[in-house]
Amino acid sequence: MGKRIIQQARGKGGTTYRVRRRAYSIKPAYPAEDGECEIVKFISDSGHSAPMAMIRSKKGTFFNIAVEGTHQGQKIMIGKASEIKSGNIIPLGDLPVGTNICNIEKRPRDGGQIVRASGLTAVIVRKDEKNVFVLLPSKQEKCFDKNVRATIGIIAGGGRTEKPFVKAGKKWHLMKARNKLYPRTSPVKMNVVDHPFGSGRGKNMGKSGIAPRWAPPGRKVGLLRPRSSGRGGKR
Repeated sequence: MGKRIIQQARGKGGTTYRVRRRAYSIKPAYPAEDGECEIVKFISDSGHSAPMAMIRSKKGTFFNIAVEGTHQGQKIMIGKASEIKSGNIIPLGDLPVGTNICNIEKRPRDGGQIVRASGLTAVIVRKDEKNVFVLLPSKQEKCFDKNVRATIGIIAGGGRTEKPFVKAGKKWHLMKARNKLYPRTSPVKMNVVDHPFGSGRGKNMGKSGIAPRWAPPGRKVGLLRPRSSGRGGKR
């Protein structure tokens, strides 16, 4: 019978692999209406790598990812007639080639989906009558509808990865907030009831590290079984 490996333990209702609800309580999204808004304050959220900007519009407040150069009390514009300025939210068709943008919508009015991590930015490389081509941080060029909106500027918090954690406790809290398993434990250091490679003497598993071809899900751990072995091996 299979063991309780990590893949089986996830999603069973326990608190070990469950993310806190308040970690993603702030959801950045664009409002439906255009017009002038004001940045009320900046908020540090554990569920996002970049700071969040609380923005007040005529119909209420919404959150957007903060970009470099913005400040509290700044006026930002949403819509086609906006100025090319950091923090403004403008459709891609109205932006010139070479503009740095972030928090790009996949489809018009979906609120922003792409390029949302700290320090990232995308660049408009070319345009045609209906589409706009954007160079993403992954160096991939992607085509967007000219009516999708994006925020002008580079996302704040770009030096986040340069600062070391120093203590394991800080990293544990960060990983816990985003439902990441930390620290990772080697299978050979577990008990035999927790993993098929558990127990044994030291780092010796006592068995092959290749999963059997027809092993059940609870036993299929380790390396993939090769289709053939040796010069004249059977397939």
